[in-house]
Amino acid sequence: MVTGGAGFIGSTLVDRLLAEGWNVDAVDDLSTGSLANLATARSQADRRFSFHRIDVASPSVIELVGHRRPDVVFHLAAQADVRVSVARPAFDATVNILGTINICEGALAAGTTKVLFAASGGTLYGTTDDIPVREGQPQVPESPYGVAKKSAGDYLYYYRTVRGLEYTALALANVYGPRQDPHGEAGVVSIFAGKLLSHERPVIYGDGSQTRDFVYVDDVVDAFVRAVDKGGGLLMNIGTGVETSVQQLFDVMAKLTGFKQQARYDPPRPGEVQRSALDPSRAGVHLGWEPWTSVEEGVALTLEHFKGQIAGSR
Repeated sequence: MVTGGAGFIGSTLVDRLLAEGWNVDAVDDLSTGSLANLATARSQADRRFSFHRIDVASPSVIELVGHRRPDVVFHLAAQADVRVSVARPAFDATVNILGTINICEGALAAGTTKVLFAASGGTLYGTTDDIPVREGQPQVPESPYGVAKKSAGDYLYYYRTVRGLEYTALALANVYGPRQDPHGEAGVVSIFAGKLLSHERPVIYGDGSQTRDFVYVDDVVDAFVRAVDKGGGLLMNIGTGVETSVQQLFDVMAKLTGFKQQARYDPPRPGEVQRSALDPSRAGVHLGWEPWTSVEEGVALTLEHFKGQIAGSR
C-alpha cells in the first residue's frame, strides 16, 4: 500500500512496484495528488492495482488498511508545505501526526510487516553548520511541518518498541522530477520549470544564496524499494550530500531553456532554513543505496517531461 500514491513521488513508486510484480493499493485524497499521475497504473489489465480516495487523517483509513491487509505500507501521504504549516499548524499536525497514527493502527490490525515512512530531511534537523547533516544530529525543527514529521518519527519508534510494528524512516532531501506540480506551493524545480517554459520570470525568495540538496525522484523511489527488507528501526538520509543554491539551480535551468532574463526576488519565506544537505552514508551502508542522478541530468529529464505535457495540451 502506498499512501500519497497519486502524488509525484508516490505514483512513481507505484509504477516501480507494479513493474516489479507487486500488487499495489494506492491511497490518496487527491488534495494535491492527481489521478493523471496514476494513468499507467490504472491501465493495468491484470487488476494488480487498486485506488482508494481517502484522507489518512480519517479514522476510516484504519479500517481500509485492516481490510486490504498489505504486507508493507509506504507512508508518503503528508501536508508537505512549510508555509501552510506555519499558517495552519493544527491542520498540518492533523494530517502528518494523526495520519501516521492511523496508518500504524491499521497496520497493526492488518498484520503488516513494515511501515516505510517519508520523513523530512530538509526540516527535521533545523539550522546547523554541520553540513551535510548526519542522522545523529539533534532534531530541532524550526517549522510546524518539521515538528510534525519529528513527532511522527517518535510515534513510529513507539509502535516498533512497544507494539512490535517494524518501520524504516527515510529522511528525504528536496525531491524533484517529472509529475511534480509546477503550480503547487512546494518544489522549486517544478515551479521554475513551469515558469521558464512559459517564458515567465520565476520568483526567488531571498537572495538565492540559500542551499538545498536536490535528489531525483527515481533515486528516492529506489531507496524506498531497497528499504522493504532492510534498515529496520533506522532513520536514514536520502539525499546527495551536495549543496546547490537556488540561484545556481535557476542558472542551470535558465541555460537549458534558453531563458535570458533574471529571476524576480521576493523577501525570504518564514520557517525555511538557509542551508540544507544530507549525508547519505548510512543509507549506503544499510541499503546499498546511493544517488546516481546529477542535478544537471535530473533537471534536463524534468524539463523534457514538462515540455511533453505542454505539447500534449495544445
